[in-house]
Amino acid sequence: MTSTVAATPPVGEEHVSRSPLTRLQHLLHAQATIGPAVVLLLAIIVFALMSDRFLQPGNISLIVQQVAVVGTLAVGQTIIILTAGIDLSCGAIMVLTSIVMAKVSAEQGVPGPLALLLGFVMGTVAGLLNGLLVTRLKLPPFIVTLGTLNVFFALNLWYSKSATIRGTNMPDLLLWTGKTFTVGGTRITFGSVIMLLLVAVVAFVLRSTAWGKHIYATGDDAEASRLSGIRTTRVLLSAYITAGAIYALAAWILIGRIASASPQAGQTENLDSITAVVIGGTSLFGGRGAVVGSLLGALIVGVFRNGLALAGVDVLWQTFAVGVLIIVAVSIDQWIRKVKP
Repeated sequence: MTSTVAATPPVGEEHVSRSPLTRLQHLLHAQATIGPAVVLLLAIIVFALMSDRFLQPGNISLIVQQVAVVGTLAVGQTIIILTAGIDLSCGAIMVLTSIVMAKVSAEQGVPGPLALLLGFVMGTVAGLLNGLLVTRLKLPPFIVTLGTLNVFFALNLWYSKSATIRGTNMPDLLLWTGKTFTVGGTRITFGSVIMLLLVAVVAFVLRSTAWGKHIYATGDDAEASRLSGIRTTRVLLSAYITAGAIYALAAWILIGRIASASPQAGQTENLDSITAVVIGGTSLFGGRGAVVGSLLGALIVGVFRNGLALAGVDVLWQTFAVGVLIIVAVSIDQWIRKVKP
């Protein structure tokens, strides 16, 4: 009697039989920052060939300064999106917080450190409000933050009386993030350094702490995470609170960037931060991505806008190019999510 045994493919044969496109899909799924890094490198090469001024120290300094505010906001936005949420109110929180910092110091004589602390309290409370609405009332993050976007913007106009507070009336501490130092002929602001340090710290926390792992797990599958013992409600609430504090840091950088506090500043930064996060490879469906990718995304947008401007491209088509980038990034994310083990 003869028995027939089904042939078992040798270990690793499946991997060998994958097409190059499938391998790329698996690679991008495992390393979300590779794609944005390649895009950024290619963009730098192309724009450097198009314009001799692109790689000049002064121009590099300008790009880094422009990216500092959006890059900082993108860190907080990344934490929220990793939980499968979204925050449309981040720009409004930042501007309201900058007005609070500036107004209490310029008009009420509050010392710089205390004004800065009050700003961080304002940002944290705003994040707490978003978090409570999402976790306690079980409202969709999109609707919650769309509503608070208008609430915070209205409070900003009411409190500021639509007036800009000049930097000459503020303590030096609030303007410190706009001061520069020179590295290799390139002027770098302290605000840019703060952004880079923030990215490094948050990247470490998300990668190496229990809280960071819970953020990813909650975004990947909230119900399964809850059943495994993770207190998903607390995780979500802490994510919004942390993001609010980061938005306050962005407010401090914004004041230094424009040497004033304007109620009209940064009105589109909420969309720019989402753009940076999406282009940076973080999935809008949660559970996958990294803050380093969001920084790369912010740099990609900054490089594209700057490079196209140097090439003489109209602002309209610069915006068009960024829109195309977003669509391509989301399409790639959808493709990567279909990866099969």
